[in-house]
Amino acid sequence: MDIKTASSLHRLRLVSAPEAVSFLLLLVCSVLKRTTDFNAVPVMGAIHGILFVLYVLFWLDAWNRTKWSFGTAALYFVLSVLPLGGFYADRKLKREAQDAVVASRVRAGAEDVKA
Repeated sequence: MDIKTASSLHRLRLVSAPEAVSFLLLLVCSVLKRTTDFNAVPVMGAIHGILFVLYVLFWLDAWNRTKWSFGTAALYFVLSVLPLGGFYADRKLKREAQDAVVASRVRAGAEDVKA
């Protein structure tokens, strides 16, 4: 995995958990708006909207660089619209990045043996 691919996965990971938290907070704010006089929906909606747009942009970049199959890319997109999906995406992306590092080290070791 080259540095640009690793960076794109890292950016997607960095925004996935905050996007999930903002989604959950927006749901809480929506409930509070309907049950109390507290209305933070406009603020949380804007924050969540920005984080969601960032997630989609970083998802597109990661899909382009990693050459994911359509199914894998669709899974990561669906995870962005599920309330707890961002946390699962973060964990899955971390595992994918670690596997890529291990594979890269194995390839580098195999090349050293051939030389």
